[in-house]
Amino acid sequence: MAMFERSTKSAKSFDWAGLGWLFLFFWYFSGITQLLIQLSGTSGFSGFRQAFFMSAIWLAPLLIFPRRTRLLAALIGVVLWACSMASLGYFFIYQQEFSQSVIFIMFESNISEAGEYATQYFAWWIVLAFIAHTAVAVFLWTRVRPVYLPRGQALLAATAILVGVIGYPLVKQIARSDTMDDAIDRFESRIEPAVPWQMIVAYRRYTEQLDNMQGMLDSASQIPPLTNLKDSMAGQPSTLVLVIGESTNRQRMSLYGYPRNTTPELDKLRDQLAVFDNVITPRPYTIEALQQVLTFADEENPDLYLKTPSIVSVMKQAGYKTYWITNQQTMTKRNTMLTTFSEQADEQVYLNNNRNQNARQYDGDVLAPFSKALADPAERKFIVVHLLGTHMSYQYRYPPTFDKFTDRQGVPAGVTDDQLPTYNSYDNAVLYNDFVVSSLIKDYAKTDPNGFLLYLSDHGEDVFDSAGHDTLGRNESKPTAPMYTIPFMAYASPKWRESHDWSFAGDLQRPYSSSQLIHTWADLAGLNFNELDRTKSLVSDSFTPRPQMIGNPYLRQQKPLIDFSLIKPKKVNPTDVVLQEQPAP
Repeated sequence: MAMFERSTKSAKSFDWAGLGWLFLFFWYFSGITQLLIQLSGTSGFSGFRQAFFMSAIWLAPLLIFPRRTRLLAALIGVVLWACSMASLGYFFIYQQEFSQSVIFIMFESNISEAGEYATQYFAWWIVLAFIAHTAVAVFLWTRVRPVYLPRGQALLAATAILVGVIGYPLVKQIARSDTMDDAIDRFESRIEPAVPWQMIVAYRRYTEQLDNMQGMLDSASQIPPLTNLKDSMAGQPSTLVLVIGESTNRQRMSLYGYPRNTTPELDKLRDQLAVFDNVITPRPYTIEALQQVLTFADEENPDLYLKTPSIVSVMKQAGYKTYWITNQQTMTKRNTMLTTFSEQADEQVYLNNNRNQNARQYDGDVLAPFSKALADPAERKFIVVHLLGTHMSYQYRYPPTFDKFTDRQGVPAGVTDDQLPTYNSYDNAVLYNDFVVSSLIKDYAKTDPNGFLLYLSDHGEDVFDSAGHDTLGRNESKPTAPMYTIPFMAYASPKWRESHDWSFAGDLQRPYSSSQLIHTWADLAGLNFNELDRTKSLVSDSFTPRPQMIGNPYLRQQKPLIDFSLIKPKKVNPTDVVLQEQPAP
């Protein structure tokens, strides 16, 4: 009974308020940025949640050494404050979360460019916000006070915190992962939203991906150039543009017959476009698809992307100044290959430095750097624009003004009420993608160029489209047609049409895989070289139809590739949807 009374008295006397002030002080440095990200709708809740839990680890040393609470809190706080100023400032300027991509951009920029950025984005309110941020941190530190526990209980509590916040999650990731590297990578993703781990993880990943990219660039530099390259446009000014979309299924575009008016701007331009309606991607994933799309690799020779020039290298060899403008994430484990392609260009513009793919990042950001590239005085230019397109999560791909589709008008009857918001948000993303792609075409046309612009998507996306309406996303092991059907269209300027045959009416229904794009591109651009195969050019008189094969070419022995014709989509049945015109955004 006496022991029970002492335990009750000890519990009542414990300084919970003091512990709360300690936690609030440490949480503040990570939490304020994550709270702003959450409130602005820039990203989801996971970063906020992870930062909340990670902030608890700093309680451990203060529980063990309570007499040095204010000193330890000050020392730790200064480090957290410095890191939080960087992440908070980056959010103020770009509305993005700090990541390894930011470090890559910082080290890629020279002093002059850094000065331009500082001048462009400097605002007095940011200085005031930094002062306020610091003042709140100092105030919270003044509220910090020691929290005393018996020595044994203090050690037990500190151990429990470290095990709960670090030990258990790490062990769980090790148990779930095939390799230690995968486990560490997943664990780092868990702790990354909190400072100072945000900087530490970002820098470690940056150096790792930089090494990988440098290895790829070194290998690419050893690839021999094309043999006997000849250019029918040699010596003439020309501007050629390749726009690469993302996750856009042409079956959800009114330009291709979809009942909802998801591409009103491209519909208006249809008479000026060559719209090919039988093109597929070889694989439903960005990296794997573009390894073939942007090189001489294909489903029969998937490793040629390591041994032959990329489309950027081809155009550089032809004498073009090359540009790569991307709204894709820059330095991530998955995107290192894309960054390697981009680094082969003469100039790069990286717009998306978010840590999380599920974050607001609008493709309209590409329009300004695109116009700047068009205005470059170089006479021969090749510009690649890589969009984020309609990538999941779809609600992050368009601004509120494009939230047009909100009800069941035009939705297949089999789509459930639970699926409807996702179905509608994808159509809204397609609608915004229409605005961006059409704007690129219009901006290009305004410059009165001599050349053409070609747009295609890397792959499609199944958003409750296929039979049963129960598939969302992409899964190569369970392929459906929407994962592979992609838009493919081209616009040629009046000057280019005057000197080139641009009558493709008989070619628009040809079965084609984007894995052979480099042959079509070279043919359109007037290039000729020994490696060119005109039977693989969609616009050549020598074109030879081939089966449209899909699947993982590295698993052909265990699982043969699939002829796309076996899962080819049927025409939309007008009786399967409810149609009603809706006002444009």
